[in-house]
This record gives sequence, C-alpha cells and structure tokens, in this order.
Amino acid sequence: MRIIFQIAKNELRNLFYSPIAWFVTVVMMAMCAFYYTNIISFTAKMMHLTYKNHPDITLSFFDSFTSGFYLNMQGGFIFTILPHLFLFVPLLTMGVIGREFNNGTIRLLYSSPVKLRNIVLGKFLGMAIYNLLLVSVVGIFMVAGFTTIKSLDVPPLLCASLGLYLFFTTLTAIGIFMSSLTTYQVVSAVATFIVLFFLSSIGGLWQQYDFIRDLTSFLSLGGRLEKMILGLLTTKDVLYYLIIMAMFTGFTLLKLKAGQETRPWYLKMSRYMAIVAGALVLGYISSRPLFTGYFDTTATKSNTVHPRTQQLLKRFNEAPLEVTLYTNLFAIHGSLGFPSSRNFYIAGLWEGYQRFKTDIDFKYEYYYALTESTENIFDIYPGKSLQEIVGLTAKLKKVDSAMFKPYEKISKEIDLAPEDYQIVMKLKYKGRSTLVRFYIDSKMLPDQQNMNAAFSRLLEEPIPKVYFVTGNLERSVYKTGEREYFTHVLDKGNRFALINTGFDADSLNLSTQPIPDSASLLVMADPKMDLTPTVLNKLQNYIDNGGNMLVTGEPGKQYVLNPLLSQTGVQFSNGQLVEPSRDETPDKITYYYTFGAFDLAEHTALLQRKYIWEHGSRADSLRAGFAGATGISWSDSSGFTVKPLYMTSPGRAWLKAGKLVLDSITPVFSSHEGDIKSTSFATAIALSRQRNNKEQRIIIAGDADFLSNFRQKNSLIDPLYSWLSYNQFPVYTPYPRANDNVFLLSPAGASVQRILLLWILPAVVLVTGTVILIRRKRK
Repeated sequence: MRIIFQIAKNELRNLFYSPIAWFVTVVMMAMCAFYYTNIISFTAKMMHLTYKNHPDITLSFFDSFTSGFYLNMQGGFIFTILPHLFLFVPLLTMGVIGREFNNGTIRLLYSSPVKLRNIVLGKFLGMAIYNLLLVSVVGIFMVAGFTTIKSLDVPPLLCASLGLYLFFTTLTAIGIFMSSLTTYQVVSAVATFIVLFFLSSIGGLWQQYDFIRDLTSFLSLGGRLEKMILGLLTTKDVLYYLIIMAMFTGFTLLKLKAGQETRPWYLKMSRYMAIVAGALVLGYISSRPLFTGYFDTTATKSNTVHPRTQQLLKRFNEAPLEVTLYTNLFAIHGSLGFPSSRNFYIAGLWEGYQRFKTDIDFKYEYYYALTESTENIFDIYPGKSLQEIVGLTAKLKKVDSAMFKPYEKISKEIDLAPEDYQIVMKLKYKGRSTLVRFYIDSKMLPDQQNMNAAFSRLLEEPIPKVYFVTGNLERSVYKTGEREYFTHVLDKGNRFALINTGFDADSLNLSTQPIPDSASLLVMADPKMDLTPTVLNKLQNYIDNGGNMLVTGEPGKQYVLNPLLSQTGVQFSNGQLVEPSRDETPDKITYYYTFGAFDLAEHTALLQRKYIWEHGSRADSLRAGFAGATGISWSDSSGFTVKPLYMTSPGRAWLKAGKLVLDSITPVFSSHEGDIKSTSFATAIALSRQRNNKEQRIIIAGDADFLSNFRQKNSLIDPLYSWLSYNQFPVYTPYPRANDNVFLLSPAGASVQRILLLWILPAVVLVTGTVILIRRKRK
C-alpha cells in the first residue's frame, strides 16, 4: 500500500510540475466563475427590485433557492457548467501511461520489483486525488452560496459534489486505459471522448430485448449524474461508477501485462471478457429494485414520493402489482410505449414507486387500431390496406411491425374502445384492476395524484360517486361545448378531470330516476327550466337527509333555483353583478378567495396563500373571474354554518337590477332603478351542519361558467369537489415550504463577488502556478 501512495504522490508531483494541471485548474475556475457570477448578477438585480417593490414577497417564495440556483436542470449553475466539465479530465489523463512509452521508462517499470497493479493503482489514485481539486473548484462557488442564500440547503450540494467526483474519477479510469493503448496523447483524449459518447448512448441500443435492455441500461451513463445533482443518492448509481472504474482499471492492468508475456490472442481477449461479464453481472444485480437503496438529500424530500403515496404503496403487501402497458401503433403518445422508450417509462414513471413496492411486474401488449384522429388514414395512403399501412407506419416510427397484433386479438381481455385506443396502463392486484391513462399535455405521464387514485381503487377504498342532475337543460358532462362540464368531469385526456383523480361520475335524470343511496355528491348545474314538484321534492328530501350538493346558477334564472335554496336559507340575489373596466365587458367579475376558502383542501395554491395570510400579509389573495354572476344572500335560520368562499373585489362591483346590455355604453350605478351597492358581494359560499351523524356540506355559486369547458382552466375546481367528498380525493401530495427561500445578495455584493471570483481568485492560482513552475525549472 505504501508503494501505491508513493506512486500517487509522484504522479501528483508530475502534474503540478507541468503546466497542464495549472492550466486546467485556472481555466476551470474562470469558466465556473463566469457562469456563476452571470447568474448571481442577474438574480441580484431582479430580486433587489422585487424586494424593494414588495416587502412581504418573501412570504410568497415556497421553493428552494438552493435547488433553483444550483440544481435546476433549466439554467441552474451545475447543469450550466456540466457540458464543459467533460473536457478537463481527458486532457489530464491522455499521457498518464503513454508518456512512459514515449520516455522509454516503461522498460524500467517492467523490470522493476514493483508489481504492475501497484503502478496502475498508484497512477489512478494520484489522478483521483487531483479530481478532488477539480471538485473543490466547483465547491468554491457552493461555499459562496452561504453569502447568497439564506439557510442554504447543504446536503444536496454535497450529493452533487459526490456525483461530480465519481463522474470525474470514472472518466479518469477510462482515460488512463486509453492512454495505455497509444503513445499519441491527442488520440488518447479523442478515444476517451468516444468511450464517453458510447456509454452515454448505449442505453438506446437493442431495446427490443428485455435482458439486453437491462444490461445496456446499467452501462448507460445517461441520467445517473443528473439524479445525484438533483439530490437523490442511490446505491445503483454509486455502484455503477465504482464498477466502471474497476472495469477500466482492470483493462489497463491487462494491457500492461500483455507487454510482459506472450500468450494467444484469444486468452488475452478472454480476460477482458471475464472482466466485462463480471461487471455486467454485478451491475445487473445491483440495479434490481430489491437491492437498490435510496437517500433523498433535499430538505423537503422533493425527490421522494409523498408520505401519503408511500402509505398506499405499503398496503400492497400481499401480492405483486402487475402493470400491463397497452400500446397502439396509431396512438397520440404511442411512442412512449415502444421498446426504445421502455427505460424512460420505468425510470420516469415507476422508479419512485418501486422504491416502496419492489415487486412490480411489468408487461407489454402491442396492437393496432384506428383512433378518432386517424380514421382518415386511408385518404393519406390511397389504395393501401390497413396491414400495409401498419407496416409503413412502423417503418416510419422505426419499430418492428411484427410485434403489433390486430386489436381483435386482445379485445377479449380488455375493452379499449372507450379509451379511443390510446396508450393506457392496466394495474392489477389480487384480481382487481383499474386503468391509468397518459395525458394530452406537455408532461404526458400521470402524476402522484393520478396514481394515488388508481392505487386507492385497487385497495378498494370507497370511491366518491358524483351524480350530475339532468332533465332541466343543465350543463352536460358529455358535451364539449364551451358552456358544458365535460372537461373537468369526464375528459380522459385531462389529468385533473374527476375520473382521473379518484371520483366516479354519472348523470341522473330526477324526473324518472331516484337518487341512489351510493350518491356521495349531487351536482345541480344551472337548470334553465322550472323544477317540477317531483324533482324539487327529491332534492329537498336529499338535503333533509344530509346529502352533499354543489349548486351553480346564472343571472336571469334565479327563480329556478331559489325555491330549492330557500330550504338552506340561501337565495340568489335578483339582478346581475357588474364591474366596469377599461379592457373587459362589465359582466366580467373579479373575485378573490376568502381565508375560509383556503381550508377547502390541501391544494398547493390554497396552502401557500393560507401561509401568507397567517404570517401577516393580507394585501392580496388568489384572484379569478366570473363571466356573468349574481350575488348570494343568506340567513342563519336554517341551521347551516355559512362560510363565504369567493367575494367580489371591494368597491368595484354592484348588483344591477334589470337586464344588462353589453353592446352599449358602460352601465352606471342607479339606485332609482333598483341597483344595489355593497363593499363586496359573496359569489360562492360553503354551508355545513351536522345531520344524521355526519357533517353535511353544500357549496352554492352564483356563476356556472367558472366550471365550464371554456373557463375551467382559470379556476381551482378540484378543491370544491375535495371538500364536498370530505377530502378523500384527490389524494393531494403537498411538499413542505423550503427554508432556503430568501436571496441575500445585493447588486453591489454581486459585483464584489464577480471581481473576487472571476478575476482575483484565478489570478492568484495562475501566479502561484507560474512561480512554482519557474522555480522548478531553475532547479
């Protein structure tokens, strides 16, 4: 061991007595300082103006500044410099072994009593120690974060530093091996880059073979360093780097041994293959979910599924979870199910769940069937049969057409027609199954809220049944028109739709059907016709028996719902709310969420706003808008506790009697015409009372459009349904507020740091290196 350290010491001496090590250190330091100071200068100017104009703005910052400033994949410091870090190690390692051949000292090494393994390990150790210096250069800018960010989150920075060190050292092992293959240093450096490219790309090779895909997935460099930079430390990633280091160090030792002995080429090759085989076996075993350990270094545990998700997963302890992915060649996101995307599918969606449920069995089914968007495909390929079109499409998408079977062959085991033959997953546990969809948005993959809904169904959790009343021209959950309710209820491509977050939804015509005992919630959405005595009687009995309801109405039809609402002591006010403004018609009403609305559910936006209010900043609230609304009045005689949810902006709106004309001059308040002014009008309220040994909950809104297909994107809808279903669903997964959410540095301080880090510090290192090299040359 003493000899190994002596060789390492000598290797370090050679590095620092040559210009290359000092050159690399100075260039790397200047490069990091350039990007770091650019980021802090911009951020300091922006935050200075923000803090100056909004003194309480720090209460609104909930995300980690450490993560955003250093670890963000879109512009964070480490990810910004990462592409440039690849250049430095090959420059250092390109002559480690090659110069021994060039200088003729390799013969002395062969004839010396020192064992070759000590030589190789010593040289590797020396370079590994130098890599600590390279990581320390990056660490300088992490330490500077203590002056930049309040309560800097240190553990993820240490995890990122470990990732960088393992990456550098792995490149070192590769570079040393390449240096042993050639005496030309430039060739050695280029070869190192080629191997790096190969390891980064191998994850996309031979993906159609399951076992080969697992092996190439292990060998793949992609994604490993990124996870560690994000603060997630896993045993399989650490072991990957250690195994690759050991493999290429073994290659170097075999190459040098080959110079001392004369053996057949196939025996030499068998040694290399034995090392590769051993590395693959170790890598394959260590990458299995059962043998993988995880450590989330972030303070908020943002790299780990939420504790509520963990609790659900722990209940799957009696049998494996079977997941079958059904992929249609013609589906919108069909490529996500192709073999080439399988590792992305597993790592991007399932790895976080596999951490707590290791026995997940993945299966895949491939078929072809025409979707609504591809029904005209025969016009695109005139004269072609469907089978021929399948072949051409598969060739275009670079996938084997032979693996896609006609839909008829799988239709007996699953009916995918209601899903429009889009890509879906079927989750099966102990004979029970449910579907999980992919969504038509930029994220595509289901999130924890969607997955938790599916897990709850498999675990036979009681699922809230929501019935939408029909028969009086109410808003429809089946139509896609702008006034209807399809998008937030039954739209399978919308991840926030009720059916994707844990609810069952159906329509109910009370003229001909009774209200089922299974009803968790009844929705009366803007009826346009008078309620018949039969319908009114059923609704009144439902309310008397403690049923939960959501009631939405529109101006001009108050008389339709007021007879029903009188039972609760609530009435829609006569007339329509108006709010004149420069840019909008006066029927557009701005409302704000009350403090009581923040308690509806654990939706992230509501929790954040509640925190702001509780800590003394009530200057503003969450705001949204109604397009045509009426006010709501109530009395306390009904026994309900009334809590306003949405209120009009103080002093800006009034209640106009009579008909509101939009295509004329701006309306003016007139008390003679019956207009009513108030500081603020309630536009949505929540009612609750104890009834039949449970809390009855009702929400009444003076506008129906805010839930419509056209306007629902601007509203927080799911908290309403969550509160009405006793917050069972959606299963919210809010993460805690980060402590490192204040930026400390002023623009002047950023300028000082720029001078210190970009100019003075590299200059000091440059002068130090120059002095050492000059003194060495004189000796």
